[in-house]
Amino acid sequence: MTRIIRIGTRASKLALAQTGTVAAALEAAGATVEIVKVSTPGDRSSAPIAEIGVGVFTSALREALLSGQIDVAVHSYKDLPTAPQDGLSLAGVPQREDPRDALCARDGLTLGELPPGSRIGTGAPRRTAQLKALGLGLEIVPIRGNIDTRLGKVTSGELDAVVLARAGLSRLDKLAVVTETLDPIQMLPAPAQGALAVECRADDVDVEHLLHSTVDDPTTRAAVAAERSMLAALEAGCSAPVGALAEVVEDLDENGSVVERISLRGTAAVTSESGAVEMLRASGVADIGDAEKLGRMVADELLDLGAGAVRPGT
Repeated sequence: MTRIIRIGTRASKLALAQTGTVAAALEAAGATVEIVKVSTPGDRSSAPIAEIGVGVFTSALREALLSGQIDVAVHSYKDLPTAPQDGLSLAGVPQREDPRDALCARDGLTLGELPPGSRIGTGAPRRTAQLKALGLGLEIVPIRGNIDTRLGKVTSGELDAVVLARAGLSRLDKLAVVTETLDPIQMLPAPAQGALAVECRADDVDVEHLLHSTVDDPTTRAAVAAERSMLAALEAGCSAPVGALAEVVEDLDENGSVVERISLRGTAAVTSESGAVEMLRASGVADIGDAEKLGRMVADELLDLGAGAVRPGT
């Protein structure tokens, strides 16, 4: 391909690092690329994400793509709305980073070592709900800002710890600040956490083929499809913060042959009238080709358990 491929990204350090991995893969395949920084409403606002809406970091990139300002958009997959966008193709889902959450605490402390009353910063309702459900007596403080800003609140003493996506810390070479990688049993990550979504225009078949052949990882695509299918099904009847984690595992079929299946765990927070938080959990396994069906099945189980309902206080 002789044309220059313009890759759109947010201007944050993390977004540029993520985009750099995609650019490097395309260049290794012989493509010439140019990185274009695009300002998004999420970058210009300090309001909580819940107030400014889903897609706040992705809408400007998609508009630039549809208008022809850029040829490729690189997103944090968890920021994308679950509804598809007409005219765009999800051409690449690169291999996923570790999707788990990470605790970055003062004095090298783990979550269990933080004393009751410790101030923990997070901007995610999902993390807030799961931290409260652990019953450790922690004070959850809502925060916004980039990774350095959040970590600075710990080093300054304003907070005792923050919870961040381990993938972002890895991409910025900051894993040394992690004091504990949180087990999904304690905190199930957000659907698609640690994954990237690489979009192009649906009618740009040359770029679509290049992305699919260069940066797409089928295993990651299947796992994330299950997680986001669960999220999409829950969005129709549940406003609760949700977590999901899918993994592709080897299994034996009825003939004893090794086959790949996909395993999905999901959770949704239920808050009582008294403010107590309970985490509802569901899981399932399916053939790898049934990833989206598995997501809907786990979502249905969570809804049957009462996901999104407000329960009487006890």
